[in-house]
Amino acid sequence: MVKAKKISLEDEQSKAKVANVAKKSPKAVLDPVLKPVKILTSSKVDNEKTAKAGKRSAKAIAQFEEKQAKELLKSQKPTTKPTEPEKTVKTPSRSKVERAGKKYREASKLVDKAKLYGLPEAIELAIKTSPTKFDATVELHLNLAVDPKQADQNIRGHIALPAGRGKTVRVAVLAEDPDAVKAKKNGADIANADELFEQLDKEVLNFDVLVATPTMMPKLGKYAKLLGPRGLMPNPKSGTVTNDVLRAVTEAKSGRIEYRTDEAGIIHLGVGKVSFEPSKLKQNLEAALSAIQAARPPSVKGPYIKSVYLSTTMGPSIKLSID
Repeated sequence: MVKAKKISLEDEQSKAKVANVAKKSPKAVLDPVLKPVKILTSSKVDNEKTAKAGKRSAKAIAQFEEKQAKELLKSQKPTTKPTEPEKTVKTPSRSKVERAGKKYREASKLVDKAKLYGLPEAIELAIKTSPTKFDATVELHLNLAVDPKQADQNIRGHIALPAGRGKTVRVAVLAEDPDAVKAKKNGADIANADELFEQLDKEVLNFDVLVATPTMMPKLGKYAKLLGPRGLMPNPKSGTVTNDVLRAVTEAKSGRIEYRTDEAGIIHLGVGKVSFEPSKLKQNLEAALSAIQAARPPSVKGPYIKSVYLSTTMGPSIKLSID
């Protein structure tokens, strides 16, 4: 009889604790809107003893059940649809003329973009539309129907401009002593090999053109990373690797320029200055055009030159007639 009374007393105590939990959190037992929630651990409270402290205490069990009920209520709440972002209207990008300065905009008004200009008219217009205060360079741009990735279509060479470049060119020569002495007398700025190598070791480049003989080329191998990206590495195609050092120095000083197609198959050339007389600019342009036309590779079929443009430094472009 004593044992039966003891068990019934424990049952009454556990039921009373569950009732207290329900009073504290009535939603944990039944919510009027959502579905009724069952207390998952209520059976443990009925069948097992509650400890005074720890995870099995009445307080810990009540907190756990309340936390479970809140999580379940949260999961049953309807999710709201995310608001759609406002659509932004993209404004069209402005043209190059609209983004340019006032002087460029005024100069571009003098050029008819739909017209093909002859060489004399284009030269006069290029000089007239130069917006700079300094002596600008007259530039020639040719778009060729070639694939520079093909070895035979990678157009490269040099042109001796009849009227010169309008620029002082510093020439360095790497050759044996007899040729170096002659080159120095003929106008070379640097002809001493030891002096040249000392400057290259310090990465000092006090020259615009480097001419070398074939026997001296192996000594430039370790400077390829310094000279190559700047276009200063001597090359037989450009005429800077030669045994005739005197001729190379004379041509470089008198106005020889190198040309090469870029990745898009376009050649960019500086053929003189705005201060040149129109007749001298015409001579240089005709020499450049004839040299590039003569360099046409046999593998190119159909039209070779797509388009030709003449411009000045920071000035508008003028389309030339290529007939």
